Amino acid sequence: MTEFRAATASDLDAIMQLERATFAPDDWSSESMLREIESEHTTYLVIVDDDRLVGYGGVLAPSGSTDADIQTIAVDPSHRRTGLGRELMTRLIARAASTGAKAVFLEVRADNPGAQQLYQSLGFAVLGVRPRYYKGGIDAVVMKLDRPDEAGAA
Repeated sequence: MTEFRAATASDLDAIMQLERATFAPDDWSSESMLREIESEHTTYLVIVDDDRLVGYGGVLAPSGSTDADIQTIAVDPSHRRTGLGRELMTRLIARAASTGAKAVFLEVRADNPGAQQLYQSLGFAVLGVRPRYYKGGIDAVVMKLDRPDEAGAA
């Protein structure tokens, strides 16, 4: 059975295993990830399937701020293209909207068209490019979702 729930410090090892497998050499440190999970301004969710962590994501959405930022999202390769990433993004966007955010931002690697397509299907539009943002000289595509409270309403 697949479950979405709030991330806790006890999830850190499993999160970091997926973080390294997904984002190396741009992966976050364990210390940075723990600070994110424990911050009062972020919401981190995990996806657990048959007692195994298969995804996680986080949104920075301080209460009362008009802007939110998807900090990170990763789904295990064995669970991609199953709708779990979309559901996780939908939940993070809903969290941002619930704190009063009027816009949600994210950065995605230019060499990750699958993720870009997912974000566009959720209503994100390309705002610009940050050249050589990631290690290896890969550009970051900056995307924005206006009106997160209406995401998925179309």
